[in-house]
Amino acid sequence: MERKIFAGPKVRRIRNGLGVTQAAMAEALSISPSYLNLIERNQRPLTVQLLIKLAAVYKVDLEELRDDGAGNLNQLKEVFADPLLASELPGDQELVEVAEAAPNAASGIVKLYRAYREQAARLSDFTSLTAGEGTVPITGARLPADEVRDLFERRSAYFPQIETAAETFLAGFSGARDLPSALRDWLRTERGIGVRVLPVHVMPDLRRRFDRHSMRLFISERLSQADQALEIAIEVATLALREALAVELDGLVLSSPEAKRLARFELGRYAALSLLMPYAPFFAAAQATRYDIDLLRVRFDVSFAQAATRLTMLQRPAAQAIPFFLIEIDAAGHRLRSAGAQGFPSVRFGGGCPKLNMHAAFLQPGQILAETVEMPDGGRYLTVARTLEGPNVPFGERVRRTAVLVGCDASLGEATVYGAIGGQSAVPIGAACRLCERRGCLSRAEPPVTRPLGLDEMAAGLSGFDFQ
Repeated sequence: MERKIFAGPKVRRIRNGLGVTQAAMAEALSISPSYLNLIERNQRPLTVQLLIKLAAVYKVDLEELRDDGAGNLNQLKEVFADPLLASELPGDQELVEVAEAAPNAASGIVKLYRAYREQAARLSDFTSLTAGEGTVPITGARLPADEVRDLFERRSAYFPQIETAAETFLAGFSGARDLPSALRDWLRTERGIGVRVLPVHVMPDLRRRFDRHSMRLFISERLSQADQALEIAIEVATLALREALAVELDGLVLSSPEAKRLARFELGRYAALSLLMPYAPFFAAAQATRYDIDLLRVRFDVSFAQAATRLTMLQRPAAQAIPFFLIEIDAAGHRLRSAGAQGFPSVRFGGGCPKLNMHAAFLQPGQILAETVEMPDGGRYLTVARTLEGPNVPFGERVRRTAVLVGCDASLGEATVYGAIGGQSAVPIGAACRLCERRGCLSRAEPPVTRPLGLDEMAAGLSGFDFQ
C-alpha cells in the first residue's frame, strides 16, 4: 500500500525559500495549483511519486520531508511532561501542529526550556555549596557542558569516522580552488539553502542562524572571512556527514540527551575543520612548513586558531603528526577550551601556571611567543602562544581578545620552526599555584596546599605566600 505523507507546511517553506509561486511549482510537479494548495494546507497527502518529483526538480532532501516533525515533537513532549506544564495540554495534538507548522517556534520553546533546566541545575549546585558543607558533593550531578568539556579534554582529538567521511565528500570538489565558495554552492544546489551575511543591527547577538522557514543560513558580519567559512562548513558537515557524526557520537559515553546535543555540536565543529583543511593536504603542508602555524593559516585561508586546532587532530595511524595540545584562555585567565592529540596532559602539564607565555601574549597582541618550559619533575615542553581577536565590533564596544597556547614535548620541538629557541634556558613553571612547591616565585598567586605557610614577622620573602 502506498504510504501517504502530510508535509504541507514543509512544502510551503521550500516553495517560499525558492521564491516560487504555487502556479509555477504546480506546473513543475504536473499537478494543479488547487491541488498544491490543498497539499500545503495538509488537506491532501504527498504521495511517493510527488516526493520523488520534488527531489528531482528542486533537489529536496526526502528524509527531511519524510520526517514529520518527530524530532521537534519528541522534544516538545519532553518539555510539556515537566510537572510545571503537564496540566496545560489535554493531549498531543497541539504539539503536533506546532512541530509541523512552526518548527522555528518549536525549537525556540525547546531552547528556552533547556535554559530553564540548566539554570535550575546551577541553583541546585549553589544550594549544595551554601548548605553548610562548603563544597559541592563530588557525587552531585555535573552540568552537561562540564561533562562534555571533560570528555573531549581527556580523549584524543582524532575522530577517524569523520575524517574518512570528509575525504569521501571532498572528492567531489577536487577541482575547486575556493573551497568555502564551493561549500556555499553545495548548500544552494543540493539542499536549497541560501547563505546570507547580515549586518550587526539585524543579528546583534548571534554568529549563525538557520531559518527553516525560508531555508536560509544567516551569518553575522561581525565574523572574519575565516570564521564565516567555518560556520558554512559546520552547516555542510551537519548535513553531508550526518552518519559519520552519529557513529562518533554513539561512541561517546554521555549521561543525558543535553550532553549528547552539546557533543554533537562539538563534533560538527571538528568536521567543519576537516572540510576546510583536508587531512592529507594539511598533514603534508604541516610537515613541509615544519608546523609553522602562520604559514598554514595563509595556505589554507583559515584563522590562526583554526590552524592551531587542526594540528591537534592529526593522529591518523598511518600519518601521525607531532602530538600537540592546546589551551585557550581569556584575559582574566579563565580556561575556555583545551584539547590534545592524545588528550590534554592535565596531570603532567596542568596549564594553570601564571608564568606561561599565553598570559604574556596579552601584552604583545598579534605576536607569536615561543619558549621552553620545565616542570618540577624535569619534564620539558615547547610552548607557542599568540592572541586571538574575537568578532569585529562597532566603535565604542570593547574587543574580545583571547590567547591560545599550542604545546608539545620539548624533545619533538626540533621538528618545528619554533625549535630554534631550544638553546634558551627553560622557564620553570608548575601545574598550578596550589600544586606547585617552587619557592621564591614572583608569580605565585595562591599558597600550595601541600606545604604549611612559613610566614615570619622577622623576614619577608619575595612572595606573599612563603612556605616552609
